Amino acid sequence: MISLDEIRAARERLGDTVLRTPVVGFDERIRLKLENLQPIGSFKLRGALNAMRAQPVQDVVTASAGNMAQGVAWAARELGVRATIVAPETAPRAKLDAVERLGGRVVPVSHAAWWQAMVERRYQGADGLFVHPVEDELVMAGNGTIGLELCEQLDEFDTVVVPWGGGGLTTGIASAVKALRPGARVVTAEPASAAPLAASLRAGRPVEIDYEPSFVDGAGGRALLPTMWERARGLVDEAVAVPLAEVADAVRLLASRARVVAEGAGALALAAALRRDDRCVCIVSGGNVDLAVLARILSGERS
Repeated sequence: MISLDEIRAARERLGDTVLRTPVVGFDERIRLKLENLQPIGSFKLRGALNAMRAQPVQDVVTASAGNMAQGVAWAARELGVRATIVAPETAPRAKLDAVERLGGRVVPVSHAAWWQAMVERRYQGADGLFVHPVEDELVMAGNGTIGLELCEQLDEFDTVVVPWGGGGLTTGIASAVKALRPGARVVTAEPASAAPLAASLRAGRPVEIDYEPSFVDGAGGRALLPTMWERARGLVDEAVAVPLAEVADAVRLLASRARVVAEGAGALALAAALRRDDRCVCIVSGGNVDLAVLARILSGERS
């Protein structure tokens, strides 16, 4: 758990640079926290900027499939330092183009090499402060400012539903929510084709799964990062593996009913909430979706 003091300190560092995102109604039971409205189109700016403002920085390095890459590149431009992004070769081109527009240097690598860079917190030939997209406590504290905002914006909710990518977003939000609203539940959502947390919680131990890439590129994976299992066990009340067809349906519902453009990971929480009957807040984590992918989903494709 990240301490409430650390999360509040993160909010002071971030100041007005990040948007205090609105909470809007989807229906009488479900609310949406719109992190897709951040300047880079996702929540990742909160953690990246907090980590880089909290310590001396010259050059920075991260390993990211897209949204954290944009967060680090945006923060690096703000601070006047260089950013190197180690990205899997399969990362969405729209996200990598955005990184390069922000001045970041992209180093495309195999999925295995990208994962190894995250595990080792370094990449040979790229020097600088390594800002981990998940396991860095300063990053998680920045993410936790979303939980502070939720508890200030809503008097009552039963459950907060969070997309699980590596666990940094869930850990930050859950740390704040559990401290301020001890009775609230934290539910994670992963694509069923890449749901290591749901599988691990069922097994009672970390397990590796058969991973299938999909349009939900910002969440899910092959396995849990080493330090995230213990954090998840202490903070997550339930993990849901959502079929891809239901995620696609949620993308369409967000666009047609809420006028919200969400990427696959950003729609996961709503897809999971639609299976429930309590009062939910869904974290719409990002809206950085390739237009071709969005067009296919909006036209009716479900995988």
